[in-house]
Amino acid sequence: MLRTVEIEKELNITRQSLHNYIKQGDIEKPFRDRKGYLWSNEDIQQIKKVIKSKYDNQRHTLSQEKKLEIQNRRYLGSKQKMLPFINEVVEKHTKNVNIIADIFGGTGVVADLFNCQGKQIIVNDILFSNFVSYVTWFGNDNVDLSKVEYEIDRLNNLKGIRGYVTDVFGDRYFSIKNAQKIDAIREEIDCLTNLNGRERSCIMTSLLYAMDKVANTVGHFDAYRKKMDSTQELILRVPNIKINSGNKLFNMDANELVKHIKADLVYIDTPYNSRGYENAYHVLENVAEWKKPKVEGVARKAVNRSEKSSDYTKSKAPIAFNNLISNINSKYILVSYNNMEKKGNSRSNAKISGEEIMAILNKKGKVSKFETDFAPFTTGKSHIRNHKEILYLCEVN
Repeated sequence: MLRTVEIEKELNITRQSLHNYIKQGDIEKPFRDRKGYLWSNEDIQQIKKVIKSKYDNQRHTLSQEKKLEIQNRRYLGSKQKMLPFINEVVEKHTKNVNIIADIFGGTGVVADLFNCQGKQIIVNDILFSNFVSYVTWFGNDNVDLSKVEYEIDRLNNLKGIRGYVTDVFGDRYFSIKNAQKIDAIREEIDCLTNLNGRERSCIMTSLLYAMDKVANTVGHFDAYRKKMDSTQELILRVPNIKINSGNKLFNMDANELVKHIKADLVYIDTPYNSRGYENAYHVLENVAEWKKPKVEGVARKAVNRSEKSSDYTKSKAPIAFNNLISNINSKYILVSYNNMEKKGNSRSNAKISGEEIMAILNKKGKVSKFETDFAPFTTGKSHIRNHKEILYLCEVN
């Protein structure tokens, strides 16, 4: 026989939920003495059945009915809230823009803004995990949604297994239960031979977004919380995809890419500070590539991640930016920036100044500057005032 407090701990359930189950008639009221309820083995089995039934119903609803959207993830420097500002500048101050290249794509929300307007997009990122998502959101292949829905529902019902994720990231970035579920799903994804490339990417993207949703972090994987606060179950959801044509997707260094593409407008949002994205999203990158590398340090980062580090997070950022701009072939260049050169945590401070950006762009054409107020990302207890998000629009000579 167990007390209620023991049931709460063993089944990871709240006292209120137990009372609700009794009130709703889902379980019978247990024996009660002077100290409170005493739960028998039969009572415990009833509770487990109710929990499983409710979870299965919730999982099916989430995976099949509540579609996954491109913006449903946390990401450093995400431009989701800046989209109206970006769209306004492009609409009012450019002409005949039909092909847009987003060469540091991140989550892809800026590319999605223009993709939804029917423009042809070129989208790129150095991280493979982001590229996988691009195939989902912007890929040109047809998708049999019934196959994707079936596989996602099947993967949601897999039993967890102990594997690489459990050993390396379990009880750190994820609960043991979720880590085992990730292991089972990721191994199974490699066995899916009945899907085309975009369909398979849909399932991989669903896993990556689900991992972000349940991760025991503050939104990135530079570190995990000391206390395992995240006990939410990992659930895959079906991506809400569009029919596309003519889009081009890349997974390479942006400075090299611009030598080989032509667009009407190139949008640039480099990682200006020292927060390298290969570090901030190493867990997602690790699972997407599934090379199972050795890891190091408390944060359990892959040993060989330096190949994806960016010059824009180092003191050589101005040189890299100058080389980038000089090789761009487009009518317009639109650069996102913020005035964080000397504000907040040192890692949040920009490695290139607004003056340097303006000087480099001026060599390429006529530059206009637009700005709006915006709350910055920083760590610790920094209080940032007068923060501005800036757009530099260069009309190329």
